[in-house]
Amino acid sequence: MRRIRANAILILTVAWILGTFYYLWQDSKPSSSSSSSSSSSSSAMEEKQKQNQDQASGEAVLQLLGQFDEKAFLSSKQLKTGEDPYREHAFNLQESDRLGSERAIRDTRHYRCASVTFDPDLPPTSIIITFHNEARSTLLPEDCRLLSQIPKVRCLRNERREGLIRSRVRGASAASASILTFLDSHCEVNTDWLQPMIQRVKEDHTRVVSPIIDVISLDNFAYLAASADLRGGFDWSLHFKWEQIPIEQKMARNDPTQPIRTPVIAGGIFVMDKGWFNHLGQYDTHMDIWGGENFELSFRVWMCGGSLEILPCSRVGHVFRKRHPYDFPEGNALTYIKNTRRAAEVWMDEYKQYYYAARPSAQGKAFGSIADRLALRRKLNCNSFRWYLENVYPELKIPEQEVAYSLLKQGGLCLESHGTDSLGLAECKTTPNIPASQKWTLIEPQIRQQDLCLAITAFTAGSKVRLEPCNIKESRQVGVCVI
Repeated sequence: MRRIRANAILILTVAWILGTFYYLWQDSKPSSSSSSSSSSSSSAMEEKQKQNQDQASGEAVLQLLGQFDEKAFLSSKQLKTGEDPYREHAFNLQESDRLGSERAIRDTRHYRCASVTFDPDLPPTSIIITFHNEARSTLLPEDCRLLSQIPKVRCLRNERREGLIRSRVRGASAASASILTFLDSHCEVNTDWLQPMIQRVKEDHTRVVSPIIDVISLDNFAYLAASADLRGGFDWSLHFKWEQIPIEQKMARNDPTQPIRTPVIAGGIFVMDKGWFNHLGQYDTHMDIWGGENFELSFRVWMCGGSLEILPCSRVGHVFRKRHPYDFPEGNALTYIKNTRRAAEVWMDEYKQYYYAARPSAQGKAFGSIADRLALRRKLNCNSFRWYLENVYPELKIPEQEVAYSLLKQGGLCLESHGTDSLGLAECKTTPNIPASQKWTLIEPQIRQQDLCLAITAFTAGSKVRLEPCNIKESRQVGVCVI
């Protein structure tokens, strides 16, 4: 046994001596990088400096955050035995507190995103996060005094409750950077989430871009990847929904890193040029608390010269809750109706009738003055909502109306079709049944007879009216008035 131990010690000693000599020999070798070009050396040096700066900045943040004892703070706020962990914030607060503020999450991007490059001189951005009684384990630290100690952070507290929309406008006005990044207060950002969005806005300041929004479980805070084949949509009641990309667009996408055009954004997480945000009129600040502002902003961006995109190479997780954990002063339903009715009245033109048909409770509800928003629309020379439906969201089908047949009269005569080529006036025939040649249906905005529609031949006074195949995109078939 002693001989074995002695041999082992001898072997280790020899290994240590040889290792030491090898290390000294490697250290004395000339550097292989000396043959590299000066530009490569400069690039490496700049990259090293950047890494050092990032590390120093991170250490400064950690040092300042170190003044706040997160573990002690959270343990002092622990739920009592039997207390509902979902009651206050509509997610499992106990699990959120257990996790703390930092954890590793899986990179949910497509693998090809890792090879996408960005400009080295991307402009800075100001990140704006609004919150109301947020759980402190989802938005660290405790209060504005501590938040303001973090480098580059400003914390603005409203003197009264203003809601998401007006608070975001205040935050945007205080922002110092040329690009605005809006985040919700219960998010987790993923790998290289910001660069793709800043790059797209840098290339075109009229773009408003959003990440793919992954799901953070409200029960156990598991981070779940969302589909990369979804975009934002809505129904006529202005209820937001995620929907599949149209099949023709999906077939045309040969690169999974390409942006996805979207008719609307969810509204919680997006990046936008500050000058463009101000030019387009920021938000409708007469909307209250939360809800509907994403439709108003989305319509305005598209109809007034911009575009909306979802970027597959940007991923941000979000806690989706089943209820609002806070009160609405006028009630959730009334607030949402007020906000969406303002959006419909300003931007949906004659198509707002379908909003009211889908949401009859909105009829007669107060929504305040919209004079300033209508003036803004005229000033910006925005397109019509019909243009939006045809060019941005043709998949939103106009509801079929109940078909009602009618005569089109002039005095004692009625409009009658003569085959498919001509029209004329003839004696009205109402008994026992209206003949097919005099039977017309109004399916807004067209006057139809089977698959043919009345159309003017030109946009001049005295132009003739004729029948031609119906086409919702043909403006000569819209609002025809037969006299």
